[in-house]
Amino acid sequence: MVKSLVTGLCLAVFAAVIIGLSNLLGLDLEHVALLGAALGGVLGLVPHRPAWGKVAGFLAGFLLAWLGFALRAAVLPDSSAGRAVAAFVVVALIAVVAAVSRGRLPLWSGLVGAASIVGAYESVYTNAPSQFLTESPAAATTVLLAVGLGYLATNLLAPQSEPHASAQPDPAIDARRAERGQRGQRDDSSSTTDLDDLVKGAAQ
Repeated sequence: MVKSLVTGLCLAVFAAVIIGLSNLLGLDLEHVALLGAALGGVLGLVPHRPAWGKVAGFLAGFLLAWLGFALRAAVLPDSSAGRAVAAFVVVALIAVVAAVSRGRLPLWSGLVGAASIVGAYESVYTNAPSQFLTESPAAATTVLLAVGLGYLATNLLAPQSEPHASAQPDPAIDARRAERGQRGQRDDSSSTTDLDDLVKGAAQ
């Protein structure tokens, strides 16, 4: 409970810092502060081995979703059908990346990456699809900065520790080992008893 509270407070502070940086540096970060901090926190909190895999998966999903906007701007009609085709292509490609990487780039992190750029840029794109080349880089940069600060909050100020999967105890294996140990003790006891009987018989 304390760990969750500390992590949440770290994220809250970083969300406020993002808005402060927006005002100080003249960046348009205010509307993505909470989105970026929350998604960066999710990326940092969910355990995955190797750790770089979830970051790479996030970036892959982010890039594919950005290319989805490019596809909509260049080829697809600005309609429900066009948006549906773009969404299908993006999610399908994220799934392919996760499958090809054999889980090293998890599906969930790719979806988080896609959600970050969509959440930051969808409304801007809807208002001005023709401005994709000028508006999308700014949206991508701002949300990546916000996500990076959220990820930093959960990994630097509230670092996560996760034992390797091979180091985690397996109750079934422990039970079999205990059973073998008990069998070995019974066999040793039986052997000792037989040896004592033989020695007594020889003495008589």
